[in-house]
Amino acid sequence: MRQPEVSIPQGSYRGVRGAAGCAFLGIPYAAPAVGELRFAAPRPPVPSAGLQDATRYGPTVPAPPQRSAAIAELLPDPVIPGDAALNLNVWTPDPAGRAPVLVWLHGGGFVTGTGAVTAFDGTAFARDGVVVVVVNYRLAAEGFLALPGAVPNRGLLDQVAALRWVRDNIGAFGGDPDRVTLAGESAGAMSALTLLAVPAARGLFSRVIAQSGDAHHVHTAEEADLVAAEVTRELGAESSVTAFAAADPRAAHLALNAVIDRVSAGVGDPWGRFRRLVVQPVVDGEVLPEHPAGAIADGAGADVDLLIGGNTDEYGLFTFPTGLADRLGAALLRDLVGRLGVDPDATVARYRDLLPGADPADLYVAIQGDWFCRVPARRVLDARAGARARTHAYEFAWRPPTFGGRLGACHTLEVPFVFDTLGDPWGRRLRGDSAPQSLADEVHGAWVRFVVSGDPGWAAYGRDRVVRRLDLESRSEPDRTSERLPAWAGVI
Repeated sequence: MRQPEVSIPQGSYRGVRGAAGCAFLGIPYAAPAVGELRFAAPRPPVPSAGLQDATRYGPTVPAPPQRSAAIAELLPDPVIPGDAALNLNVWTPDPAGRAPVLVWLHGGGFVTGTGAVTAFDGTAFARDGVVVVVVNYRLAAEGFLALPGAVPNRGLLDQVAALRWVRDNIGAFGGDPDRVTLAGESAGAMSALTLLAVPAARGLFSRVIAQSGDAHHVHTAEEADLVAAEVTRELGAESSVTAFAAADPRAAHLALNAVIDRVSAGVGDPWGRFRRLVVQPVVDGEVLPEHPAGAIADGAGADVDLLIGGNTDEYGLFTFPTGLADRLGAALLRDLVGRLGVDPDATVARYRDLLPGADPADLYVAIQGDWFCRVPARRVLDARAGARARTHAYEFAWRPPTFGGRLGACHTLEVPFVFDTLGDPWGRRLRGDSAPQSLADEVHGAWVRFVVSGDPGWAAYGRDRVVRRLDLESRSEPDRTSERLPAWAGVI
């Protein structure tokens, strides 16, 4: 069987043909971000001579080690050495076609993750008539640390460069550059919503899917400077891009992890003021001129269809596999909730009323999940009340039997349902060996419909605030977040 070949201005690539289309893996969309380009804006890919092999995943982006050994084991990130890490993977029904395109941004808190995770295999989407592009982008210090002298928000600029590559080249792979949906989970979803406020990204996509992410995970310039200064101090380097670049990369990654641990503890000034991720995009006035939540409220992305939602028990991932649940008593619960900028006693009492019989671990999962995803996503939904484009909301609610049945519909659980990759080993210890294929068929089918038409198959989120609850018996129902909003007034 002859393998597929595609030629674009930067070079020619040989992929691999399967039963449901073709795959082209590890294609550079930008020049290697090494040497003087490590902290620079992405540059165009280096042209290649001859036919290039695109049958294997390309190099992965350098990243710090996962800080939780338990999560690293449950959700492993492959590591593939090499400099050309700003690459992407394409699955297509037919290189001669003209199919709608889904561009996927992986999660990992802007610090870890890779597009080479096998659960992101786009074969099922290609089978169902969608071209999939999975993107690697710079992470951690290289991608987002606001170092003096460095271009800001380099990770966001990588994502913009990948979208421009799609606009200019995806037609050669059978994709329609005028029908691009930008999607992501966790930090990938945060990126997608943030890009609505990035002028350089305008016009590069017409739909967004945001899974377990929101428009609130950005730093002010002051916060970003504090983090950068602390990381360089931990590293023993001057606070400049030149000094940081001269340090050993592994030492720099370990220094960043040490600071994340310290800041995440939320103790003392100024860390007690930090409410969200330690590494994340910054409102720098150039790449990102304003807070994305405010920009969306002012109409940014009003012409972009949006599918947004999360999982019922997001923080189950960080509570039960890590052993935190075994340590959570009333005192620790109060301490952790107090770091969120709310009155801990009043908030815990309110959630005890909402969830009668819940133990401290269950309360922690509910409170943290609302702070992290549910309430910020509701703010985005409310901000789009007057949007011209359609908005749809979902909640992934299926609870696996793993971890004594207590894990819940946790963070990342929905990803292999979206990609229809339940047979992949990634995340199997979370979902178990008998995850329902019928639910994967439903979820994946809804995502395909949204990419194709902007309608996943249920009513838009409007005056009735309809949310599709995805479970063994899915149903549409009024948004249940309303009863929880008073706990977060003035905070989110």
